[in-house]
Formats: sequence, structure tokens, C-alpha cells
Amino acid sequence: MQSINMNTLWITTEEALARLGTKPQTLYANVSRGRIRAKPDPADPRRSLYQADDVGRLAERHAGRRQSAAVAAEAIRWGEPVLPTAISTISDGRLFYRGREAVALSEHATLEEVAALLWGGGNIAFETGEGGEGDASRMANAFTLLAARVTTDLPALGRKPAVLRAEAADVLLTVAGGLAPWHGEPMPLHQRLARGWQRPEAADPIRRALVLAAEHELNVSAFAARVTASSGAALSAATLSGLAALTGPRHGGAWLSVTLLTEQAASVGVREAIRGALSSEGVVRAFGHRLYPQGDPRAKALMASFEAPRLFVSLAEAGEELLGEPVNVDFAIAALTATFTLPEDAPLIIFALARTCGWLAHAMEQVEDGHLIRPRARYTGPHD
Repeated sequence: MQSINMNTLWITTEEALARLGTKPQTLYANVSRGRIRAKPDPADPRRSLYQADDVGRLAERHAGRRQSAAVAAEAIRWGEPVLPTAISTISDGRLFYRGREAVALSEHATLEEVAALLWGGGNIAFETGEGGEGDASRMANAFTLLAARVTTDLPALGRKPAVLRAEAADVLLTVAGGLAPWHGEPMPLHQRLARGWQRPEAADPIRRALVLAAEHELNVSAFAARVTASSGAALSAATLSGLAALTGPRHGGAWLSVTLLTEQAASVGVREAIRGALSSEGVVRAFGHRLYPQGDPRAKALMASFEAPRLFVSLAEAGEELLGEPVNVDFAIAALTATFTLPEDAPLIIFALARTCGWLAHAMEQVEDGHLIRPRARYTGPHD
């Protein structure tokens, strides 16, 4: 079978420096900050190759002197962080929650413990009792339960942090009522999911997945939650905004592309499935992450906690060989779902429940900041 030639997507150090017009130190800094992906040169492991698209994007950005409006317009697309935050950061290829490494936390912490950490500490009471349940899907139930709170909850502005943290715990349990319904004895949320899906043996991998997915800097849904919170709306409204943003196929819906890839791989083989994804989309979303040039540590930690099906193992090996990119956390949670035969939408349920903790952290931080997020528009329409 003919192999896929990906060499055109990667360029040498000399080519990257020529396109950027910068010194080697600047190139290496951009790699360490996740702006340019790099990998060892197969022909000489002492040298590196650089992702051509990343280099081209930065070269365009730095070409000539530009007006501040142009800089601001680009900054909102994978540019410099536009908001300061003490909640999480990605540094040297590792994810930290308030200074503590997420992978290390996933070894022992529960989602509730991580929520307390992300929300600034203090003892928070989580009543892990019953949850609501209906005929609709779990995501639909979560939307319904949150929406019912929005018009009755108090605005977040002008309230003490301790009061907001207590309300955040209640909002989290509202979301859990839809996503992890349970009518038995109180138990941690990862156990509610596992037992509700009748897969108690999956409880620990689910716990790890929840911890690793709880927060990820200023992603799309976190930014949506902050924008809503900046208006002074209730914490439940900010959470509802985050949940809505998560449903997009380029964010929380990325697991669907992994499912499609595995279905194709089962039918035509892993290499042909990867070839097909490249031909149709130009990217294989199960592999690589802009912020982790050397690989997504969340995926590595989660995949190590269970024995994935052979098809997923073969896909991971073929993807790294053909694309030069290891799998990301979307792939890992899809593999978790397949391993324990969880419901098809389990990846979205896990992400939504976990990320609720991050949305609430961002909402409370934005309330404390006190500023309205209101960018200006650069009009490009017709003129009279």
C-alpha cells in the first residue's frame, strides 16, 4: 500500500527562519508557546521540522507595520490571550490548574475537589444527591434545568465571593441533575455517571477524564461564559452560554470526527481512513493540538488508565507515523467510550459536566474583574 507523503506540511529550520525573518531564538520561543508546532526530523533527530501553516500564519502576522485595528482583529483568532486569568495556564506542554498540574491531579482528585480548587479554594459543600431525569436526552435536560434558573437567579454583580462559590456549587449540581441523573445514595459525580451508565468498572477512568477536561484556559466556551458574566448576568446564565458554545462541532463536538474516523478505519483500514480524512477535510481532528506541540498530555494520561480496543491503538500508531502528531484528548475520551461501551454521546456528557467547573471559575473571575467585555467592530459592508 502506498504511504502518505506529509513532507510538504513540514519545513526545515532554515526555511522557517527565512519565512519569518527572525532569529532562531524567536522561532524556538514561538514553538515553546505553542504558536508553531515542531517535531524531530526523521532524517536527523538532532534537527527539527516546523509546521508550514503555523509558520505562514505568523509570517503574515508580522509582515510590515500594521494598524492596531488589524492586530486586534487577528488577536481574537488564536492570538495573544486577551484576558488575564489566575485559573489555568498551559506552560512547557503541561496544563496547570491554579499552579497545580492537571495530570498529577487526575491521579487522585475528584471533579468536586478540582472545582473547589478552580473556584479559589475554601470549603465548598457539594450535595451529591438526586438528579432530575426526563424523556429528553441528558444534554437537553441540562439545558432545560439551567434555563429554568436564569430568570430567577440573582445577578452575579455586587455579591461576595463566598456567596458566589456556594451558588456555583448549586449550579454545578443543576447541570449534574441533567447530565448525571441519580436517585440513589449520595456519591461523587464520576460514580454517578458510571453507575447511571451501568458501567461501575469505568468509574476511575471517568474520574480522570472529568479532572483532565475541567478547564483549558480561554477556550471558546470559557470565553462565551466570561462575556455573559461580564454583563452582570447570573452564574447560571454564564454556564448556559458555555454549554451552548460547547455543542459546536469545532469544540465539544470534535469527538464526532473521532467516531467517524474509527468507523472508516473499521471498514477500509486505518491508513486509508486517515487518507480519506485528509482528502476531505485537510486535517485529522483526532490528532495534534495547537497548544501542545509535543503532544496532548491529557490524552497520554487518560489512555494509560485503560486498555483501549485494538482499532484505537492501531489508529494512534498510524496517525503518529503518518501525521507526526500523537492523539489528543478528544481521541482519548472517544477511546474510553468505546472501551467500556458507554452511550454514543458519553464524550459530550463528560466534557460538559467537567467543563462546567471551568465556566463557573471564569464567570466568577470576570465578575471580580468588574469590566464589561465589549470589543469594537471594524465595518466591512457597503457605504452610501
